[in-house]
Amino acid sequence: MSHQLISFPNDVALAQEVAGRWLDELAARNNSATTYSVALSGGRIAKTFFSEVVRQAREKPISFAGVHFFWADERCVPPTDPESNYAVAKQLLFEPLNIPEDQIHRIRGEEIEALALRDAVSNICSVTKGTREGQPVVDLILLGMGEDGHVASLFPGEPEAVMESPDVYRAVTAVKPPPRRITMGYRTIAAAAKVWVLVSGAGKERALGESLSPTGKTPLARVLRQREKIVVFSDVLPAQF
Repeated sequence: MSHQLISFPNDVALAQEVAGRWLDELAARNNSATTYSVALSGGRIAKTFFSEVVRQAREKPISFAGVHFFWADERCVPPTDPESNYAVAKQLLFEPLNIPEDQIHRIRGEEIEALALRDAVSNICSVTKGTREGQPVVDLILLGMGEDGHVASLFPGEPEAVMESPDVYRAVTAVKPPPRRITMGYRTIAAAAKVWVLVSGAGKERALGESLSPTGKTPLARVLRQREKIVVFSDVLPAQF
């Protein structure tokens, strides 16, 4: 596996660093008119990260022109539901930064799943370049990690045939509420230009340790093995595994 682990004393320091790196990357774009794609995730650290992005973006000139927002996963709930990843991003990121609606490509979790999946795949493939295998190449995917090592809504225990699915997005039943979700598949995450994983919160030490191990069985471990490089930002120390 090829990964870089960067440690922090707390979630605020982690969010400050990741927000700063991302904004620096946006500032370094040669042409703000070119398309840039980012896929967001939910979770507690996402809220801290969004708030930090807004704070830093107000302190230095950053253009979000051409930046298109997608999701690594979404819950099958209405867009106003507190459990919606889109709802959190809208409140803490999009509205404060005045991101145009046509740059926000939410997953329509309130729709019939087949329609929501078709819409999500169509949106992301229309904005990004694709691989020969038909996978969209997202410029940056931001992931969290759960206590069981799950990323996006890719949970442990799936059959190998399901994990090998080439679907860009697929519907899953999660082991935690709300149960029905739509998630990016492993191959889509593996095809991204960059993947950053934000690991924050007590109780994740063992899962992180296993994920970083060459023999790890967690979803994050699988993602790490499928990519040449991932940066893991963490405020927890990985347990020995």
